[in-house]
Amino acid sequence: MDLIYIVIAVIVGVAIGYGLYLYKRNNINKNQLKIHEEAQKIIEDAKKKAGEIRKEAETIKKEAHITAKEVVYQMKAEVEKELKEKTKEINYHEKRLRQKEELLDRKLEQVDRKESELSRIEKELTAREKQIQDKEAYYKQLIKEQNALLEKIAGMKEEEARQELFKRIEQEAKFEAAKLIKKIEDEARQEADKKAKEILSLAVQRYSSDYVVDATVTAVSLPNEEMKGRIIGREGRNIRAFEALTGVDLLVDDTPELVILSSFDPIRREVARIALERLISDGRIHPARIEEVVEKSRREVELSIREEGEKAVFELGLSGINPEIVKLIGRLKYRTSYGQNVLQHSKEVAWFSGIMAGEIGANITLAKRAGLLHDIGKAVDHEMEGSHQEIGAMLARKYGEDERVINAILSHHEDVDFCCVESVLVAAGDALSAARPGVRREAIESYIKRLTKLEELAMSFEGVQNCYTIQAGREIRLIVKPGLVSDEECALIAKELSKKIEKELNYPGQIKVTVIRELRFIEYAK
Repeated sequence: MDLIYIVIAVIVGVAIGYGLYLYKRNNINKNQLKIHEEAQKIIEDAKKKAGEIRKEAETIKKEAHITAKEVVYQMKAEVEKELKEKTKEINYHEKRLRQKEELLDRKLEQVDRKESELSRIEKELTAREKQIQDKEAYYKQLIKEQNALLEKIAGMKEEEARQELFKRIEQEAKFEAAKLIKKIEDEARQEADKKAKEILSLAVQRYSSDYVVDATVTAVSLPNEEMKGRIIGREGRNIRAFEALTGVDLLVDDTPELVILSSFDPIRREVARIALERLISDGRIHPARIEEVVEKSRREVELSIREEGEKAVFELGLSGINPEIVKLIGRLKYRTSYGQNVLQHSKEVAWFSGIMAGEIGANITLAKRAGLLHDIGKAVDHEMEGSHQEIGAMLARKYGEDERVINAILSHHEDVDFCCVESVLVAAGDALSAARPGVRREAIESYIKRLTKLEELAMSFEGVQNCYTIQAGREIRLIVKPGLVSDEECALIAKELSKKIEKELNYPGQIKVTVIRELRFIEYAK
């Protein structure tokens, strides 16, 4: 309705405006009446149209009212229908619920009957338990009386008899275990020992090597005694400059025509030797010249190190080794272990590993590569933290070596488990190269200490009469009392002593344990 009134007002306003517009435009007094009449006619037409619009609006309103009533009636019918369906569903669920309640009541009755039955059974069990406890107390009393009687007859306490029984059982178990160990080892050794000895002896026979044992000093010959004064220089400036630049002690004593270079670092000592020999041959010895010659000698030694590494790789027929690894291999020439040259030792291990790999059908190239690199960590172990195995494995992994080579480096002292047969061969080759008498040397104090500890471990076993350390500490022989130790127990003693040695001693190579049991019967015919 408001819309109709607004339309009427707009029409009226337009009509009035139009009339005023006509009135102003003509502005002639004689036409005012005519214009007014036209305006009145327009207004009447507008009112007539407004009335028609009002009637149409009323009609629309009535139709909308009728339509709304029909919609409401229809919705009411749908709601009532849905309500009837819900009511029917609720009645169905209530019926089901009553049925379940009845079923639950019946089950509760059954549970009550079972509870009463369980209570009756529990009372019966309690009565039976009491009877059993009474019988148990009676039997305990009988056992106590019997034990007292047995103790009186045997003359031993119960605890003593138990300990004696346990001791006998333990001895029997050890005896059986020793028999089983001996049987298994004998069966395994029948073929393994023979084959292993053949392979190892063949590897040693096919490879021979000379060893040069480096010391911590190097002697340099002089052309004459006057050269000592020139080496020392005015107020010792030459010798001080030389020692500062090389890091080596230069010893000038009364030995005729000879000076000594002393250092624990063989690379520094080699640089100093080359530099000093050049200075002597050149004759010009002063701090500036010393610095120039020492630097030149250092570069030559670095070049020599690389050449030595390349030469070792070429000799073994290997390829694809990172240049940095080759350089580290060359540095091993100036590294010793127990007086043994590490580069020569590494080459020997590589040859041993390759020979044994060829005999058993393993990867020869991999075995040689792992044997050459097994001690690579010793090239820088004085510069980094950790054991030479860990350092070597880290370097090999850094420069892209095979995981089997890394395992051989880590496991050649059996610190970790072997992952392949080549790792086992490298460990065997290392033992062959390092454990032979005369290859390595060590201080007499540590040597005696190791032998003494070895004998103490051997004598700690019950029944050992005497022990002897032979082959420079690489074998120990035990003589046991035949009345206290059986043949089977000898195998057990050997096994346990080897484990103790591995756990408590540090030693190069391997130590053989031999247990000897001997019976002698002597009579004299008179």
